[in-house]
Amino acid sequence: MRPNPHRGRVYRRCACRGADGKQLGARCPKLTNARHGTWTYAVDLPTLDRRKTMRRGGFTTKTEASAALTNVLQCERAGVSIDDTETVADYLHRWFEAKAPTRKPNTVNRYRAYLDNDLIPAFGAIRLESLNHQHVAQFIRSELDAGRGLVTLRRCITTLSTALNDARRAHRLEHNAARYAQIPRRSRKELTCWSTAEASAFLRHCHTAEEPLADLYELMIGTGMRKGEVLGLHWADVDFDARRLFVRWTLVAVDNSRTMFNAPKTKGSQAWIALSGRAVDALKRQRRRQRARQVAASRYDDLDLVFPRTDGQPMRPQYLLNHFRRTIADAGLPDLRVHDLRHVAATVMLTNGVPMAVVSKTLRHKNVATTIDLYGHLTPDAAEDGVATAAAALDRADAQAA
Repeated sequence: MRPNPHRGRVYRRCACRGADGKQLGARCPKLTNARHGTWTYAVDLPTLDRRKTMRRGGFTTKTEASAALTNVLQCERAGVSIDDTETVADYLHRWFEAKAPTRKPNTVNRYRAYLDNDLIPAFGAIRLESLNHQHVAQFIRSELDAGRGLVTLRRCITTLSTALNDARRAHRLEHNAARYAQIPRRSRKELTCWSTAEASAFLRHCHTAEEPLADLYELMIGTGMRKGEVLGLHWADVDFDARRLFVRWTLVAVDNSRTMFNAPKTKGSQAWIALSGRAVDALKRQRRRQRARQVAASRYDDLDLVFPRTDGQPMRPQYLLNHFRRTIADAGLPDLRVHDLRHVAATVMLTNGVPMAVVSKTLRHKNVATTIDLYGHLTPDAAEDGVATAAAALDRADAQAA
């Protein structure tokens, strides 16, 4: 759409100065030479109290200046706020300051790292309206060429896209330059997991060796709880009579020196969890062990945590991981992460005939599709039983018709 001739003008000007030292601008006599000077546009934009004239120059051709003016007028008609002096760095700093108070500390730390280390160095000097898909695509190519991890790169671009989406919602931008960024997806690694026999052997080893965290491992394998959920579990959230517990807190590492309690990952994660007899026994053993520790300790900060450190303070996730791997090595089993005990719980249930929908509910996934995507490969026996049952039904129908 061409600009309204009554809104804005496009003209040629230069930086030559007259005898008084002032720029001649559009009055320079040399402008009769088509190669002299550059093209500029000017347009009056309404503000709350007065009109503001926007002038931008340096365009090589009249066509370029006209296109830039057209873009300004289109943005105005679309209700997009126009401030082409604001850089990407200015906007991202402003966006971060607005978002930080409403985000979890680990999310704030991740945003700050991506902004300071990646996004602002790469795009900061670009005017916000000028940021386009080519800028983002070039950044992705250079990061991939440098060997950047796909997951980290995807999270970095997602942070940029989130910020630009907020700019769109605030009528600050017309388009999100990062929305359709193409980042190769990492091929999903097959989950490393233990069999039911290996899980049983691990727990037997822990109890035989009087491993102090044996009951924590028992609870994770018996319920599929996440590491942060177990470390954030309080006794007030355990109902022995009803044989269930409630996930109301999750412990997260903010940095290498601090931990804090957050709300669970999703609303679905806050649902209650049923407890088996083994899980109830594990929690009762832990309560007895904890009470004995409180009596013996010279100082114990009772925070009502089910699995704290020996002084009652929250257990650091890294300590749990290190201790877990030493225990695995002692048991002579394949190495796992602590989070993989959640996969072990799913594997034990699925390979022993528990329906996928029940497993999904137990793990508190958002929907069954998530569970199938993660663990569908663990149910070949169930699939074989299904087709065998269907074939048997058809055979019986054939026999009856004969």
